[in-house]
Amino acid sequence: MVKFNPLLGRSLVLAALGGTIALSIAWSDGQVPEAHASFHSAAELKDFRDMASHPLDSTENTYFVGSAHCNGCHGHDPTGNAMMTVDGQDVNVIDAWRSSIMANSARDPYWRAKVSHEVQLNPAHQVQLEDKCTACHAPMGHFEHHFTGQGPYSIAYMEQDDIAFDGVSCVPCHMQKEDSIGKFFSGQLRLDTAGRPIYGPYATDDIFGAPMEAFVHYVPQYGAHILDAGLCAGCHSLITETVDLDGNLTGDEFVEQATYHEWNNSSFDNRTHPATGITCQGCHVPLLDDTVGVVLSANYVFLQPKSPFGQHHFAGGNAFMLTMLKDNGDTLRVTATPDQFDSSIARTHRMLQQHTLMLETSVPARNADTAFIDVKLTNLAGHKFPSGFPSRRAWVQLIVANANGDTLYNNGAPSADGDIVGHDPLWEPHYNTITDAGQVQIYEMVMGDVNGNMTHALERAKQPLKDNRLVPDGFSTAHYAYDTTQIVGGALSDPDFNHEDGVEGSGTDVVHYHVPMAGYTGLVNITAKVWYQSVPRRSVQDMFTSSSPEIDLFKGMFNAADNAPVLVRSASQTDMTTGIDDLRELGVHVFPNPVRDGVLNITGMDARVTGIEVYDAGGRKVGGRHGANGRSWSMRLPGSGTYIVVVRTAEKSFVERVVSL
Repeated sequence: MVKFNPLLGRSLVLAALGGTIALSIAWSDGQVPEAHASFHSAAELKDFRDMASHPLDSTENTYFVGSAHCNGCHGHDPTGNAMMTVDGQDVNVIDAWRSSIMANSARDPYWRAKVSHEVQLNPAHQVQLEDKCTACHAPMGHFEHHFTGQGPYSIAYMEQDDIAFDGVSCVPCHMQKEDSIGKFFSGQLRLDTAGRPIYGPYATDDIFGAPMEAFVHYVPQYGAHILDAGLCAGCHSLITETVDLDGNLTGDEFVEQATYHEWNNSSFDNRTHPATGITCQGCHVPLLDDTVGVVLSANYVFLQPKSPFGQHHFAGGNAFMLTMLKDNGDTLRVTATPDQFDSSIARTHRMLQQHTLMLETSVPARNADTAFIDVKLTNLAGHKFPSGFPSRRAWVQLIVANANGDTLYNNGAPSADGDIVGHDPLWEPHYNTITDAGQVQIYEMVMGDVNGNMTHALERAKQPLKDNRLVPDGFSTAHYAYDTTQIVGGALSDPDFNHEDGVEGSGTDVVHYHVPMAGYTGLVNITAKVWYQSVPRRSVQDMFTSSSPEIDLFKGMFNAADNAPVLVRSASQTDMTTGIDDLRELGVHVFPNPVRDGVLNITGMDARVTGIEVYDAGGRKVGGRHGANGRSWSMRLPGSGTYIVVVRTAEKSFVERVVSL
């Protein structure tokens, strides 16, 4: 450990404070200094002004400190030494975090309105409801209240508690106990208050900890668990108790969200799948691609860069709420500037559009009456999509146009008010095949109450009526966590949902569209789109029939907001004629490729297939069959190497290369 020089540290801190005092004097008359009268650019002056009007929380209580206490060392360094990449990019953790949903969890107007509505429905449960909800949304107020023996924590307490509005700030995450992460859920965080440790990913002996101990009274030390996905489990798996419509507890429990357990039940869990796994932090606190590293603290010029460095972006999928926070910043008392929110919104769009889905279209068959179009979705996320709060949904739009660009078919189009054209009045079931324009494939969880009716009230939820959200790669109905991550409804019996070639765990779904062509046989342009929406209008309509300060505030913000969905992915193709262009369009599948056990399989054949021939790399025929003798055929290849498979019809032959290992 580097020895701390208190005189050097004090001089540097005083120098920094001196700059702040000088700036305060310059602003004492209410005027921002002109650029020509200072050493700061116009952009820097704008940043100073924005920061002055968006101060971080500087309060503290017995166990926690607000983010302003961390900002002095881990925020923006005016000298350009700390929290900077080698190419001069500012990656300080405070400014990246402050415009995230995590930082604004207690200010979130949707959450505040939902808590208020739940209390209105069951006022006798107010104490328990508010105490449970604040555990994750306002942890520094909630746990202080419990640790000091004051009992349950309420929204009324939170309203008077500035540090609670700092949301999921630095300390609640970095103070979690190693021996409890991934074992406790529903807000039951286990925080290590003995000795006031702050855990990080760097060796204790390599940490310059004296300033943190002196100024904020925490002891930084190594904790491998800070990079473990279990760190997120305490809040991102939530089980609630069920009440009937009269507010009586039924003894049932409902899984409101289980993002952590969805990750457990996937090939992303790095403990059970070390070759393919990636933790929550790997996506949401992405490591900087920089082997040189980053200096972690301002004011101490002798510190050396450290690597790896996690960028505290916390990007998810809720651009709608980030935009609402940005547009209503003064009312909601946010600490981030509009520019910082713009950065978080851009990261959210990148997460949705580049790291969430793959989308493919194909035309297995087509005639003058019907175009048979398949849309395949592959989930790239390490959990269900959508995941988290059950209001969220994604859906497929399929557009077919003729050679002149005229639309022949449009299924699942977003409506002007942010809904979906053709949506059922209540909720849409899962579809394997769509044969009617009024059927729309929507991926969502629909909550049901004790009477089996749809509900948007969390405490009334008993079981899902539908959960066809796209599951992650490697997801299994035999996994130990399946009881909290169930597939419910039509998706469970859909042979294409999370199955490929009959094997479970693909993280995919194929939607089969039967598109009426009304005699048209010319060129068609096919476009599939996947849309995402975090707060659909229908998910809040019931709540908007009630009134409270929190509900009324959110209702006004919601009605003024742009609730258009986010385009996650788009895929297009042109189909030239009604003829068959390839094996895929013929409906024939040759698999596996590569062949690992020596057995080649061909499925999906019908009467059009007149024969199959298999040749080795030297052109010698090693197998085959004649005639339409069943939809499936298999043969054992004579050895490793490359083989040519020829599938013949009366019109043409289709060739596919297969490798046997």
